[in-house]
Amino acid sequence: MSLDWETLGPVFWEAIAQTLGMAVVTLVVGGVLGLVLGILLYTTRAGGLLANRFVFTVLNVLVNIIRPIPFIIFITAIGPVTIFVVGTQLGTAAATFALVFAATFGISRIVEQNLVTIDPGVIEAARAMGASPLRIILTLLVPEALGPLVLGYTFVFVAIVDMTAVAGAVGGGGLGDFAITYGYHRFDWVVTWLAVVTIIVLVQGAQFLGNWLARKALRR
Repeated sequence: MSLDWETLGPVFWEAIAQTLGMAVVTLVVGGVLGLVLGILLYTTRAGGLLANRFVFTVLNVLVNIIRPIPFIIFITAIGPVTIFVVGTQLGTAAATFALVFAATFGISRIVEQNLVTIDPGVIEAARAMGASPLRIILTLLVPEALGPLVLGYTFVFVAIVDMTAVAGAVGGGGLGDFAITYGYHRFDWVVTWLAVVTIIVLVQGAQFLGNWLARKALRR
């Protein structure tokens, strides 16, 4: 089949813009929320800077419940919440809300796991010198884990792009919706593979940039 670029061209570029928009907003908002949640998970655990068994247990259980849910199920399950907050369950805004929600909990676990690798002796030394928990978090924990965190966030961005394609299956827009509407439903495999190749290019570009930033951070 030949590609009707005159008709599909504007739709294709809009789909790319929607995918990138959803992915970037999700990474920024979910990244910040996930970072805060991950730091709380690390600092409230037993022996942590802000050790609090109740807070840690609640957060840990919440992350363990939400994180493993397949996104195609998750985005439909929180439909009522999405409608309440966004006003609709369809479109990029609704999909972005669900993406941020899901990404926050996934990122929080990545942040926690990276912080756990930091030498406890360094933290104890900072505490012995009178540094406050907030100062330790901002000037020690995050900088020490920066390289691995960049790699972790790169992995998350790739996963988010994948989730935007899933969101397209339920009316979320983006390249997933483009591939299904103009490719799968019309039996036009050229369109489908155009979407596939575009996603691969986006992912490879993000991976390259993430690896470069991580190397810069690790060389500090």
